[in-house]
Amino acid sequence: MADELDELYEVKQEEFTALRTKLAAAAKKRGDADTAKLISAARKPTTAAWVVNRLALRNHDIRTRLAGLGERLKDAHSAMDGDSIRALSAEQRRLVDDVARAAFEEAELADPSAALRDDVTGTLQAAIADPDVASRLGRLTKAEQWSGFGEFGDTTMVFTQTRKATSRKKPAEEPQQDDKRDDKRDDKRATARAALAAAERAKAEADAALTELQSDLATARLRRDDARRRLRDAENALTAAQDAYDTGKQAGRDAAALVKQAKTQLR
Repeated sequence: MADELDELYEVKQEEFTALRTKLAAAAKKRGDADTAKLISAARKPTTAAWVVNRLALRNHDIRTRLAGLGERLKDAHSAMDGDSIRALSAEQRRLVDDVARAAFEEAELADPSAALRDDVTGTLQAAIADPDVASRLGRLTKAEQWSGFGEFGDTTMVFTQTRKATSRKKPAEEPQQDDKRDDKRDDKRATARAALAAAERAKAEADAALTELQSDLATARLRRDDARRRLRDAENALTAAQDAYDTGKQAGRDAAALVKQAKTQLR
């Protein structure tokens, strides 16, 4: 059944329904009612989902690369490692750009719309952030959305609370004043680390948004330049046609004059 679903989710959208009917009928004919039922229930993917599915089914390394980066980002956020977060965020942007470009090439979409690019990029980012999305690559039915790595920052707060709970269990004869000072210092550090992580996430998201906007700007400029070129070509063609018309018109007048002259000589 897996091979049949792979074939179904890889095929072009306009061929999906017909192939689903064909595969379900074939499964039913060979007596595999469960497979026939699952194939019949398969939902047709949106364009963005199909673009990502097609690449994931043709290049199995994509799922591993996205999920692997997600794990490394999660570890970096849990450790509040600012340098690693910055480096991995930059790697994330490069990976998403590369995979999106490859996906559009596999889908034979030379000029995808900005909305489609956003949906594909968002789905790839979601696959990095969410292992469940990564595991469903190849079976997606709609674009997924990435909400960031905010949950990783919670690790610090859990650690702080655990330290406080532990300190309350210490024997009463231990110096309480030193414990309070240590707890306050830990709280300040935890708060600072959480603020740093939040700032790093905001910067990463802003950088990702800027990258997408730069891509949109470049595409718009290319379209503008192409429109200008086509306008120049059209204007040149119009000028050439006008010149040809004027030349033909003058030739007609000259011919009419010759005809008139010839008639005069015949009288």
